[in-house]
Amino acid sequence: MPDITGPMIQTTIRRHLRTGLTGHHSEKAEQGYVLYTPMGDMRKIGKVNKSYLIDMAGEVVHEWTHDTDIGLYGSLTEDGNLFMGAKVRDESWDCFGIWPAFKGGELREVTPEGDVIWRHTDIWHHHDQRKMPHGGAMYMSLEKVPDELAARVIGGHPAPDGSDMYADVLIEVDRDGNTIWEWHAIEHLDPIEDFQEVSEVRWEWCHGNTIAPLGDDRVIVSFRAIHTIGILDKATGNWLWKYRHPMMGGQHDPQMLENGNILLFNNGTQRRELGMLPSSSLLEIDPETDEIVWKYEDKPPFAFYSPQISGAQRLPGGNTLACEGVRGRIFQVTREGEVVWEFINPHFSPNVFDFDINMVFRAYFYTRDQLPFL
Repeated sequence: MPDITGPMIQTTIRRHLRTGLTGHHSEKAEQGYVLYTPMGDMRKIGKVNKSYLIDMAGEVVHEWTHDTDIGLYGSLTEDGNLFMGAKVRDESWDCFGIWPAFKGGELREVTPEGDVIWRHTDIWHHHDQRKMPHGGAMYMSLEKVPDELAARVIGGHPAPDGSDMYADVLIEVDRDGNTIWEWHAIEHLDPIEDFQEVSEVRWEWCHGNTIAPLGDDRVIVSFRAIHTIGILDKATGNWLWKYRHPMMGGQHDPQMLENGNILLFNNGTQRRELGMLPSSSLLEIDPETDEIVWKYEDKPPFAFYSPQISGAQRLPGGNTLACEGVRGRIFQVTREGEVVWEFINPHFSPNVFDFDINMVFRAYFYTRDQLPFL
């Protein structure tokens, strides 16, 4: 019997979780590589922050070392560079309570060798950034909501620190950092129709967490605090499609599939089913009918739950990669709902609030031909 006397590990998730590769059904799992970036700050425990590319055995095949806190995640460009957000401690750091957790401040493009070949600074950058074909980027930023408008926004509860309300700005810049398109939530959201859910704090009206271009003329977005996803017309700023559903809450990472449907990670906060037991799910939605055409949830449903962060990606062969972010759990699931590969981030470290975490904001699957540096 193992010796279990003496001081205990005080982080519950550390005591309970197996980490690293926990399962691999080689015949059903799609074979490739997974990129992930731990969200904690390894420098606080005398190590360095890194992004990792692992194979299906859970072995690291490449890594990037960072000289800063991570601005949540990174993804790979077509030429194999890491496109990431970096967390900058600037004059906006203390503007409201939760801001340091998801603040970025700088966009970076980093070669496989670790050289930063492009930067763009915006102290209000947060959550998401995408490399654009013209060499620039599209990303999320923030601005203060005018007091008169903030007073009319329905829902939520007052910020405990008495801070102002902020709302999202979507920005596209060229390679030289010039703004070539922007969209302001305060100009396109309605304070009554786009109400906050009751548990949301009025630090932000909408809390954007995803922005991604759809060709040259459309953008898909996710706003967690108002439990809304949608597609915007870049020319007019108007909604081409807007979706809010009672079973969707706190969602992240909507993306358009080749069949035109929308895949997303439904965090499940405030879901109005199964009584008081929150649970997460993966949803595929037909935007023509608003019908949910595919769903994955665990059995029992509450065994799969990440109240924040997280993402999903449809793989070339039809499986789906899910990132259950709060637990640092990344897994593949088949169309039939069978989990066929699972990896849990083994890297724990303190975040900006000194919580000991192994969280992963988002993970990406790549095939060998998408990795020219290997």
